[in-house]
Amino acid sequence: QVQLVESGGGLVQAGGSLRLSCAGLGRTFSNYAMGWFRQAPGKEREFVAGISRGAGDTYYADSVKGRFTISRDNAKNTVSLQMNSLKPEDTAVYYCAAQRTPMIPTTQREYEYWGQGTQVTVSS
Repeated sequence: QVQLVESGGGLVQAGGSLRLSCAGLGRTFSNYAMGWFRQAPGKEREFVAGISRGAGDTYYADSVKGRFTISRDNAKNTVSLQMNSLKPEDTAVYYCAAQRTPMIPTTQREYEYWGQGTQVTVSS
């Protein structure tokens, strides 16, 4: 069992930055690939970014490439999402997810463990 707790959401103006964090509790954190997803009102949950368990590989959705950076610290059992140049269309509830795999899953069904989500609102 892996428990994930997100933090760092909030309200920011367009062009601003936020940093989300996700703390992992339970099993060996370094065994899990980590992902960030988001869900806007009325829309399906979508993949944002993922990082391999050793942090050697990352993968981003085209919509955030060049603006968001995912990173992890296995010694502290945390994964972060640095979000820069935020746009109103980035407004959503952001979720971190974990899956025990050497790959970087990019779909919801591939992740077994999920956090409760944190709201990010970008005003225009």
